[in-house]
Amino acid sequence: MSDRWEPAAFKTRIDEVLHRFVAQEADQFAAIDPLLGPVADQLEAAVADGKRLRAAFCYWGWRAVGQPDSDSLVRAAASMELVHAAAVVHDDLIDDSPLRHGRPTAHVALRGAVRRRPRADAAARSLAMLVGDLLMALAGQLFATSGLPAAYLARARPLWAVMARELIAGECLEILRTGVGPDTEASLKVIRYKTAKYTVEQPLLIGGALAGAGERLREGYSAYGLPLGEAFQLRDDLLGLFGDPERTGKASADDVRGHRPTALLAETWRLAGGNDRQRLRTLLGRRGQETDALDTVREVMRRLKAPDRIEELISARVEEALLALHELDVPAHAAVALTSLAQTAANRLS
Repeated sequence: MSDRWEPAAFKTRIDEVLHRFVAQEADQFAAIDPLLGPVADQLEAAVADGKRLRAAFCYWGWRAVGQPDSDSLVRAAASMELVHAAAVVHDDLIDDSPLRHGRPTAHVALRGAVRRRPRADAAARSLAMLVGDLLMALAGQLFATSGLPAAYLARARPLWAVMARELIAGECLEILRTGVGPDTEASLKVIRYKTAKYTVEQPLLIGGALAGAGERLREGYSAYGLPLGEAFQLRDDLLGLFGDPERTGKASADDVRGHRPTALLAETWRLAGGNDRQRLRTLLGRRGQETDALDTVREVMRRLKAPDRIEELISARVEEALLALHELDVPAHAAVALTSLAQTAANRLS
């Protein structure tokens, strides 16, 4: 691969690694017993799609140190996508989301495997939980067998524990804050730990650790990665309610139906007066949201200019990330790639 950043070519490389590795693992899993076939199918479904941004940040965390392109590093970077796949399966399960990439989520798809059994929905959810657990285990296996020298892997291995701790802490915080009074700072803390760190900062740091990055560069990765990761999730929150479901592949009612602690909702609440707050109270957290109710929430948000406020937060974080990148002493091709990735992460339609 040349020094010129070619996102489509990189995605193809990551897809090839993931699809081959997970297909082999799924085959071995299904070979244990024919009943396991539907579960094995969900392992492959979990990695069928994706932007592969987390792998890209890991890759450029390596390249920005001055290391060359490496197929072994690409395998290690692909493991970041298995962490993401595991997190998505668990997140969809916790949020009871019906769709992901336009297809049924794992706990919905697995209902067919247990439809004749008692408490079929609970059984399907249990199977999905185990799919997520296995995907996380496979992430560690792919990383460890990437082909990189053991000494390189040892430098990065402690960061895996940090990544898992912070990711799970963020998910727990979201659960604990769901349905609680909206608070922007609290919402930003949720997204920082649930998404921002494992999406940008930790993959960069892991790639850097593999390459032997020094302390100053690692600090720069965090200064760039953390605000950019927050911008990524703030964009996701906007797309969740105002994006085109045909592009996002997700149900637009999820955040409102679940009364999730998003910054978009918190900013709406902060800007709202008594009448609007009362309207929101009657709509948030209701199961089976009707289109009219969602349209009402969107109308309130637009009138209060809450989406504009989130756009401001996104822009400020991207600017902060790019200023931090400008301060880093990294090769020109790495700076170009990380600048491009910042724009891709923060300004997207799905």
